[in-house]
Amino acid sequence: MVLVVYLSLTTWGGLGVPQFTGLSNWIRLVGDPVAHRAILLTLILTGGSWALQTPIALLLGVWASGRQRNRAVLSAIFFVPLLLSSAAIAIIWRALLDPNFGPLTTIGPLIGMPGLDFLSSETGAFGVILFVSAWQFIPLHTLLYQGGARQIPESLYQAAEIDGAGRYRAFWHITLPQLRNTITTSSVLMVVGSLTYFDTVLIITGGGPGHATTIVPYLMYEAGFQNYQFGYASAVACVLVAFATLASLLMVRFTGFGKMRSTREGM
Repeated sequence: MVLVVYLSLTTWGGLGVPQFTGLSNWIRLVGDPVAHRAILLTLILTGGSWALQTPIALLLGVWASGRQRNRAVLSAIFFVPLLLSSAAIAIIWRALLDPNFGPLTTIGPLIGMPGLDFLSSETGAFGVILFVSAWQFIPLHTLLYQGGARQIPESLYQAAEIDGAGRYRAFWHITLPQLRNTITTSSVLMVVGSLTYFDTVLIITGGGPGHATTIVPYLMYEAGFQNYQFGYASAVACVLVAFATLASLLMVRFTGFGKMRSTREGM
């Protein structure tokens, strides 16, 4: 990290000795509209990922913790994305969404939308990144919620049933409070993980169209390994690390993550 901070104060193309240039890279970063947009898109992607993944993973995890018929089979199918690498998932979705050779060339005309191409529009491309990341990571967080839900004592539900509470009231007044620690853990992992999305953006959209999906990690890659401006890329990396650290500290501070206690104490 010390080396990265030092490189952010230099001009270096990857060969030779870095030339010390003071705060030039940081001044450029402050005035760079592409960097400003990358930070905004990263914040939107992080918030959108949390808002999309949390309720789905929570409901699926609670469902998977039950004893329904075929639950094990359906869960095994649902957890398949956990077995695939991020690069493989991105390649699969890039092929599926290809406007020339993918299934969209057949499905689009059938639903009255010929020429359907999500990756050519700014909103569509960003939506694809949000969707693919959710498809990839929801199973992981579902596992967390499944484990948490299975730790809830059955006696709580039996007492609620005796009191006349239905399934939905039991969910709101027993399941959710008992899963508060799991929700916090999942949220921290989700937010910090969202800040490191890279391979999905690189393979599916390449940061485009334009800069519609250029988030901070991709901007760092573009500056360093495409434009060979490692000094500027190091400044972007410092911003990303600082933001991830700040987000983690805020979440730990305001969610009580550091004061977690077992929800089964006293039982």
